[in-house]
Amino acid sequence: MTTTTFPPPAVEADQVLPQLRARGYAVLNAATVSQWAACALPDLQGLRPDWDGLPPDNFLKDGGRYRRRRHSCFVVQGEHVEQVPHRSHWQPLEYNALHGGMERWFEPMLPHTVAQPVWAQLLRAVAGVTAALKRPAGTRPEPWFIEAHQFRIDTTDGIGRPTPEGAHRDGVDLVAVFLIERSGIKGGETRVFEADGPNGQRFTLAEPWSLLLLDDARVIHESTPIQPLADGAHRDTLVLTCRSGGFQGLPV
Repeated sequence: MTTTTFPPPAVEADQVLPQLRARGYAVLNAATVSQWAACALPDLQGLRPDWDGLPPDNFLKDGGRYRRRRHSCFVVQGEHVEQVPHRSHWQPLEYNALHGGMERWFEPMLPHTVAQPVWAQLLRAVAGVTAALKRPAGTRPEPWFIEAHQFRIDTTDGIGRPTPEGAHRDGVDLVAVFLIERSGIKGGETRVFEADGPNGQRFTLAEPWSLLLLDDARVIHESTPIQPLADGAHRDTLVLTCRSGGFQGLPV
């Protein structure tokens, strides 16, 4: 595995929506995330310690021990943000060939995390850009269903896999991947490909609170495995998936 990295093609805040419409993805650096989400960068950085105590993911079908996570669900309608009762994470096999079709119950996010004002600001920003991308201007605000995943990928097994399912889509309207921290690793390259075309892009998110936004209908994505360069090596991310009409769940 090479240590060569490619800088992310970051855009300014006023280019986020045009970039999503033109290419199906947009990358923001941390300062732009702060501007775009109307929140102070120190407030975002204050969330980082919450990744230190994530419980193990006990559903990895490859037998690995390299992933830790929490998961909670929210509904955003206009300015209103509401956390819903804890529920399982479920995806169809169509979108996750490795873990699809399973009801996966992860520990919920900690109450003090979701109580931070900056948390609601992030959810409103993600719901807002999804509405702007997917709905005509002037459309009456509708609820957006957001699943939040806190991930830590470590190198307990010698290698950690951020996307063990491989290149994939998530079956939602928009995916937001925030890089929280890279510590003592090589690898972890982000790859984005057209879902129905030949073009792709590769780069490495390295700056804490940089962000990748994905129009899930148009692109597929993956992150390459990580290997350690130091003790305690890990890669932390926050993934928010935004969907209209309801959360993904077991077929009725």
